[in-house]
Order: sequence, then structure tokens, then C-alpha cells
Amino acid sequence: MSDTNLRIPMAKVIAEMLIDAATMELPDTKTVKFKWPEGYDIEFKTGQFITVYWPDTPNYKRAYSLSSCALDRGFFEVTVKRDGKMGTRIVDWAKVGDRMVVIPPTGRFLPVFEPNKHLICIAGGSGVTPFRGFVRDATKRKLETKITILYSVRTTNDIIFNTEFRQLEEENPNFKFHVTCTRLPENDPWSGRRGRIDVNWVKENIKDLANTVFYACGPTELVENTERMVVHDMGVPKAQMLLEKWG
Repeated sequence: MSDTNLRIPMAKVIAEMLIDAATMELPDTKTVKFKWPEGYDIEFKTGQFITVYWPDTPNYKRAYSLSSCALDRGFFEVTVKRDGKMGTRIVDWAKVGDRMVVIPPTGRFLPVFEPNKHLICIAGGSGVTPFRGFVRDATKRKLETKITILYSVRTTNDIIFNTEFRQLEEENPNFKFHVTCTRLPENDPWSGRRGRIDVNWVKENIKDLANTVFYACGPTELVENTERMVVHDMGVPKAQMLLEKWG
């Protein structure tokens, strides 16, 4: 085989990237799109995270789950909530034309894309962001894997990616997006579910427990409560569950 037929993978280099788009999803939540520099072409997996920092503060870094997927080439997207120094600076100040330094994707919060599997993705607040990547990937590839998102928010004004998830439901017959609101006033016209995520709601969405993989992402309290429900109340082996928490 000649050298011209050999494809040598690019080293996972740290790179400064241009902010190509900055979209406010909610008043306190922004999606930032980082454009890959010329010659940058790496392999990574849907569900991983990148670590970013500003060039003027290299010692202050923050990791964010990718809200884009591995099929989205030429850019990374992260969706950031106004929280802490980094989150506040990104949401309030990051704009098109700015540059940030990006450490390549890593992490093991990966979707199990097998035809007979059902992914139950439990999220609170901005914890829904990696699941956007899951569903994008499965929809683009027309996979048979079933994905159900059970999403807890305070009010209907806190739903991230609502329009996109509803559109993906139309495109992908194997995807369902369910929302529950925990702090709506009684007179609110919301006709959907109210209250916290509980074991009965989780069970309602399961058809084949042995082939279900559970994911939980979001604030520590939500993730730990979900683990108790799934592992202790439902008797599901920990091997069938992946967790990602913060705060």
C-alpha cells in the first residue's frame, strides 16, 4: 500500500476557535457554535464534552457537554446556562467573532445506539443539552434505537430546544419528548404533566426493561434521585445506567 492511501489521524490538539454563532435559547441560556480552524478534523463521539477557556484567562477552564453530535462536522456546539464566572461571561458577553480555546472532546456519557435498545434520558434544566446530540445523531442516521426524553423544568419558559425537539419528533418515529413542570401556578394553561419526575412516570415509558438504558443528566439532586429510583426502587443494574451531574 502506498503512503498516499494511508490516513493518519490528526492529533487531538488544543485549538483556538472562532465563535461562528451565538444564539439565546432562553434569557439565561445561550448556544455557542465554535468553528473548527482550517485543517482541524478530528474524530469524536456523540455525548462527549469539550473544555473551553478564554485566551486572556487560560487558568480558568470549564467543561460543557456537546449539544451538537458527531455527525455535525466543522463545528462544535455547547449550550450554556448563566452560572458561575464562565457561564455568566459566555451568556452575557460571548458574541460572534470572539475566540475561545477548545480542548478536544472526551467523556463516556455515550448513547448505546443498538436497534433493540430504548434510551430513557432523564434531564433537568440545562441537563437536556447532551440529549439534543443523541437525538440529532439517531435521526440523521435513521436508527431504530428508541429514545425518550423525560425533562423536568420549573415552568414552560424554561424548556430548552422545545421547537427543535418537537420537530425531531415529527422526523423520527422512535423519539418522544415529554416535559413536566414543577412550579407552574394553578391557573397556567399548560396542559402537560406537572410535578417532579417520579418512578411511576418513568415506568409508564418503559416497554422492555432488560433492553432499556437509563441516562440522567443535570443538577446533583435530580441525578441522585433518579439513580435511587432506577437502581433501588426499580431494581435495575447499575450497568444499565449512565450519570452526569453538576452543582
